[in-house]
Amino acid sequence: MQTYWKKMLTLAKEWAQEAGEELLQKAEGPLQMTSKTSAIDLVTEMDVWTENFLKENIQTHFPDHSIITEESGEIIGSAPYEWVIDPIDGTVNYAKGIPFYGISIGIRYQKDTVVGLVHAPKLRETYEAIKGEGAFLNGEKITVSTTDKLDRAVLATGFPYDKGVDEDNNLPHFQVILPKIGGIRRLGSAALDLCQVATGRLDGYWELKLNDWDVEAGLLIVEEAGGKTSVKREEKGLFIIGANEAMFSELERLIER
Repeated sequence: MQTYWKKMLTLAKEWAQEAGEELLQKAEGPLQMTSKTSAIDLVTEMDVWTENFLKENIQTHFPDHSIITEESGEIIGSAPYEWVIDPIDGTVNYAKGIPFYGISIGIRYQKDTVVGLVHAPKLRETYEAIKGEGAFLNGEKITVSTTDKLDRAVLATGFPYDKGVDEDNNLPHFQVILPKIGGIRRLGSAALDLCQVATGRLDGYWELKLNDWDVEAGLLIVEEAGGKTSVKREEKGLFIIGANEAMFSELERLIER
């Protein structure tokens, strides 16, 4: 089983890195883009291209696997494997020339996430994990931070695209948490936020109204780096917490308030 998972990870990494080089080249010129749920909820031509590139490779090598993607939905296969893909997590960053974006690929076996890969082309960083084997950044093992005091913690969060029209917009949580912590970051990619937690650069992260493809890979990478995560499936999307053990407990306590 582990050998098969390693094979999938190796191929996913090759495809993500190849797609990443194409993203970098296309970013040098004008991008075609449209908006989805709001003016700032963007999809570029490269979101579509990357998604199609990954789907074609998966279907060639693993034709019986299912694929769940952000832009085109779900392709049902007959095997107990599902690939959960965000072709560009952080599309707004990519479109604006901000380097904090990545290709996120999570693989489930019988609904349990067993492989996670997040490749950030502009940062030249590739995060990866296989269930039970630890987490790695560019081949080097990573672990979460040891910060255990809120006033020393640096956390990240994000806000939903409909923040201006729906009061369930993370501001109540933000107002409770912000005064108690050392610092806050809003970086614009859930997948990479989780990866920063896994490296110990951030001590914790929370966000609401997310989708599986945003966080499937990142959650496993945090867990394999020694962190804790929670996923609450709510009507409007996923509510995510990822942190080192001490900050996880503190975040849960504050959010429950």
